[in-house]
Amino acid sequence: MARFSPGEALVRNTRTVAEMGTDRHEVAVCDLGCMPYADAWALQQSLQRLLIRAKRGETDMPVPNFLLMVEHPPVYTLGKSGDESNLLASESDLVSRGASFFHTDRGGDVTFHGPGQLVGYPILDLDRFFTDIGRYLRKLEEVIIRVCRTYGLSADRVPGRTGVWIDVESGAERKICAFGIRCSRWVTMHGFAFNVNTDLGFYDSIIPCGISDRGITSLAIELGRAVDPVECRSRVIEAFTGEFESSTFELDLGELEELVGAFES
Repeated sequence: MARFSPGEALVRNTRTVAEMGTDRHEVAVCDLGCMPYADAWALQQSLQRLLIRAKRGETDMPVPNFLLMVEHPPVYTLGKSGDESNLLASESDLVSRGASFFHTDRGGDVTFHGPGQLVGYPILDLDRFFTDIGRYLRKLEEVIIRVCRTYGLSADRVPGRTGVWIDVESGAERKICAFGIRCSRWVTMHGFAFNVNTDLGFYDSIIPCGISDRGITSLAIELGRAVDPVECRSRVIEAFTGEFESSTFELDLGELEELVGAFES
């Protein structure tokens, strides 16, 4: 049974549903392509319910953890603890500019998702890893920090501010990745938004994450060139696999939907 470990290629799934999830740290990775925010949110909710059912013993077969990788059409989201005053344009104005808007159930404030951004939604049963939300967020940050460093960038955390930042020691740090999660019965959803080739002009309509005294950046801006999104995705998966000490296999969207249907039928 092939698995993905640091330094190896992500392999296609070659197993039956009954074989999945037998390793508590196993993660099924699915690239959703470009998917509307509402559809990806609904899929996350289905997978979270599935993992909760599994830990309650309500399914006959083991269920893997999941990592959804996606790019969204332009969309602004406001977390449940967010301040609407950080949205600098009206919802109707955003829609008129071709962007959608959602009040969402994750933590955090307002942020943007759109073309050129790599969004990751880990749906993990933390009972299989560790039951510590702070540690979970720090590990997600470390995934992106490790990826940035593979590109030769100085990336780190800022005390008291969740996220990954470039040039922290300069005093003029720039945020390259935002985080916002939801956890129910120790099963996570939502995740991170990593600016790879993102058009940062979209951020002019918000105060990102409610932070007005620091800037936003992207891999492309920091490197002075466009970044291969497939290569970046592979680096994120490899860093995630190493940080969470997980085995990883790949499902396409059709296979994922078939998997969900098999467990829900």
